[in-house]
Amino acid sequence: QVQLVESGGGLVQAGASLRLSCAASGRTFSNYIMGWFRQAPGKEREFVAGINWDGGVTYYADSVKGRFTISRDNAKNTVYLQMNSLKPEDTAVYSCAARRRGTISSSLAAYDYWGQGTQVTVSS
Repeated sequence: QVQLVESGGGLVQAGASLRLSCAASGRTFSNYIMGWFRQAPGKEREFVAGINWDGGVTYYADSVKGRFTISRDNAKNTVYLQMNSLKPEDTAVYSCAARRRGTISSSLAAYDYWGQGTQVTVSS
């Protein structure tokens, strides 16, 4: 069993930056594929970014490419999402997810563990 806890969300104005953190339990964190997803009210949860076990491979949704950066610090059992140039359409609950085996995937079903989410609100 793996537990994931997100933090760092908040209310900011358009153009501002936030860094989300996802702290993971378990000795096998360094071997997990990690991803960030988001869900806005009335919308389906969507993939935002993913990162492989050593951080050498990343993948981003087109909507955030060039603005968001995913990274990980395995020594701290933490994955990050640096969000720059935030837009009102980025407003959502952001959740981190872990996949035990495989590659980076944009599919929710590919991931085995999920955090509770942290709210990000971007005003105009």
